[in-house]
Amino acid sequence: MKSVIMLTNARLVHQPHDHDRCINAALTRAKSLCQEKSVKLTVTRESVLTILWQSHRPLGAYQIQDQLSKLLAKPIAPPTVYRAIEFLLDLSLIHRLPSLNAYIGCPFPSSQHSNLFMICNGCGSVAEMADAVLNEVLQTASNKANFVLQSQSIELFGQCPQCGLGNNNDEESSVV
Repeated sequence: MKSVIMLTNARLVHQPHDHDRCINAALTRAKSLCQEKSVKLTVTRESVLTILWQSHRPLGAYQIQDQLSKLLAKPIAPPTVYRAIEFLLDLSLIHRLPSLNAYIGCPFPSSQHSNLFMICNGCGSVAEMADAVLNEVLQTASNKANFVLQSQSIELFGQCPQCGLGNNNDEESSVV
C-alpha cells in the first residue's frame, strides 16, 4: 500500500492559540531560509511577515500597508509593500489567495506542497493542507491532457470546526 503524506496546520488554525509562537516560528524559518539563499530579510520584509502571522486570516496589500505604517510609525508607500510581498512570495514564505486577492503566511515553506487552502466563511481563518494523493491526481490529470503543471492553488470555502460547532446537533451527527 502506498504511503499517504499529508501536511496541515488546520488543528492549530481553527482553535484559539498564542500567535506569538506562530510569528516566532515563521521568523525563524524565514531567517534560516534567507541565510541559506544569501538574501536579506530587511526590517520591512520581516515586519510584513510578522503582520501576516498575527492571525490566520488573509490580508490584502492595502491592509498590510496600513498595519505596516502603524507598526513602523511612518507612512509606507504601496511599492514598498508590494516589493516585500514579492520577496516573501519568491521564497514561499507566504501565499497569495487569488479569489480574495490577499496573502497568508505559509507554514511549510521548505517543503513541496499543494497550495490547498480551507477558508472559513464564518471567521475568515485559513488553514493550509498538502496531500500527496491530491497532488498525484492533479499531476495525472495534467499528464493525460499533455499539460505541464507548474503551480496550483485550490481554495475550499466552508466552515471551520469552531464556526461549525453551532450548526451540528447530535441527531445529524449520529445519522447512519
